[in-house]
Amino acid sequence: QGQLLAKSWSSLFEGQSGAALRGPIYSFNGRNVLTDPLWPRRLAWHGSTPRGGHARRWDCQGWRSSGVAEGMATALGEGRLLAGQRHNCSTP
Repeated sequence: QGQLLAKSWSSLFEGQSGAALRGPIYSFNGRNVLTDPLWPRRLAWHGSTPRGGHARRWDCQGWRSSGVAEGMATALGEGRLLAGQRHNCSTP
């Protein structure tokens, strides 16, 4: 959609919980995931620590599992990319 989400790649990971996200976030098919009813949970799955490192235990087994494993994800409405919580990998 041509909108700037962050000033730089490293700015996404500055501070305790990463960059504050502003504005809409679009899916690959152009839907605004913050308002579209097809995105009821509005999670950004990232598998990262709060400082941007790889959270190996919390990445849904290398993003291969949709079962009982857990992954780190952030509710997009919180506005902080890496302020994540663990979620079951089968969470839609």
